[in-house]
Amino acid sequence: MSKEYYKKRLVDLRYKIDKEKDAKKKDNAYYARMIKNASSSFKATYRKNKIDRAAQHDRRIADLKRDVERTRAAMKRC
Repeated sequence: MSKEYYKKRLVDLRYKIDKEKDAKKKDNAYYARMIKNASSSFKATYRKNKIDRAAQHDRRIADLKRDVERTRAAMKRC
């Protein structure tokens, strides 16, 4: 594959990382509001959901960063 393909892929991956970071911020704000407004019986559930959701976003961001490193390595091989 050409270097142009890899350059475009890097741009796309960086965009996806930014979108995932924005989604994480939105989810954290959502769960913070839900925790603040919830009755005490639901707060623990919302806290757990918030932690799970943040971990899911972190895993996705880490995967995308690994893809960036693989793409850079492939571009160097070209």
